[in-house]
Amino acid sequence: MKTVWNKTQGEQREALFAFNEAYKHFISVCKTERECVRETVRLAEENGYRDLNEVLAADAKIQAGDKLYAVNKDKDIALFVIGSEPLEAGMNIVGAHIDSPRLDLKQHPIYEDQGLTLLDTHYYGGIKKYQWVAHPMALHGVVFKKDGTRIELNIGEDENDPVVGISDLLVHLSADQMQKTGAKVVEGEDLNVLVGSIPAEGGEEEKEPVKKAILALLKEKYNIEEEDFLSAEIEVVPAGKARDYGLDRSLVLGYGHDDRVCAYTSALATFAMENPQRTSVCLLVDKEEVGSNGASGMHSHFFENTVAEILNAMGDYSELKVRRALQNSKMLSSDVSAGYDPNYPSVNEMKNTAFLGKGIVFNKYTGSRGKSGCNDANPEFIAELRRIMDEEDVMFQTAELGRVDQGGGGTIAYILANYNMEVIDAGIAVQNMHAPWEIVSKADVYEAYRAYVAFLKKA
Repeated sequence: MKTVWNKTQGEQREALFAFNEAYKHFISVCKTERECVRETVRLAEENGYRDLNEVLAADAKIQAGDKLYAVNKDKDIALFVIGSEPLEAGMNIVGAHIDSPRLDLKQHPIYEDQGLTLLDTHYYGGIKKYQWVAHPMALHGVVFKKDGTRIELNIGEDENDPVVGISDLLVHLSADQMQKTGAKVVEGEDLNVLVGSIPAEGGEEEKEPVKKAILALLKEKYNIEEEDFLSAEIEVVPAGKARDYGLDRSLVLGYGHDDRVCAYTSALATFAMENPQRTSVCLLVDKEEVGSNGASGMHSHFFENTVAEILNAMGDYSELKVRRALQNSKMLSSDVSAGYDPNYPSVNEMKNTAFLGKGIVFNKYTGSRGKSGCNDANPEFIAELRRIMDEEDVMFQTAELGRVDQGGGGTIAYILANYNMEVIDAGIAVQNMHAPWEIVSKADVYEAYRAYVAFLKKA
């Protein structure tokens, strides 16, 4: 089986490994949507991008060659390189999501039970709940106090930090548990995070002395009080950095490859664009794992409004031109696909399966059952992409998400296709998808970057 590794030797292979070292850093420090946006802004400014809001505030005119970024709610970011063609002629867009499955603290999370203090959670996205127990976990997020003070929280990543976690039932007492189906082995309401066990000094008469001590610690170290959880957004995620995986270091083990691996490669591809003909765009959004709803999901009007603002700042605004700009665009919905796993071959139809190491994956459609909820890409667009990939010597494969009626999934592709633009899913094959630790091939990460560059340059 020919893979990307077969065609990468010498300097190109060195570039492949170097690219993945930078990616490992990105995915290690970006474990929430807000962290992804903050790091992408940092990288964008290093590459000469300006904040669109500052440009608009200065009443400056936008013109071809300008590099801009726009941030929404600290959870979405859009990168633009303005092309020489009119914006109404369309854009070349690579779009990914930066939310990943995790556990969110409830608004009233903290409680004590028999001398142990725990935090109550609600899982986010589609997970196998039993995979999230007995792991070292970290707390990432933000807390807003009533006076507007913002407090950043990151506990469990520094080697000197403590970690937290969710206990599992010991095998010696698991006779009843082992009779349950996988969906019920660990219940959603049992995903409670243990955070402490030392009671407050002189707290023998206290009803919840350990809880009191933990709250005192939070107050002293972070100025967080119990009522501040009401206006907090704290995520429980796997603690630790991304690591090389495999004796040959050919793979990356990390949290949140779905879909930050496509977000990173899409952003880096956009940074590589200089003075394009068609405007190049990288769109990174929130809430895909729960339906893309809400003010930071793809169903919001953030992207459409941003395009309107840019057209207006170019002195070329009309509602019709906004619609034309969107309709005439072409997009790669940069989202991961299911990588073949030799331990579970029965879920795949081998002729239409994605394999690690064989390059970027094009999914003509996703959805489930009879393609329900899918975006089904047009063959004319696929033919154009085949030509571009061949001209740029990019290795690609096509796949479906498992056997028919085995399961399924969705992306943001259908939402952008509602503008009548050409859209197809194009991403990286992942093993362990939605588990705390996922696996990708370094070869695919680099080849996806090359594919996104080729698309932005030639589509």
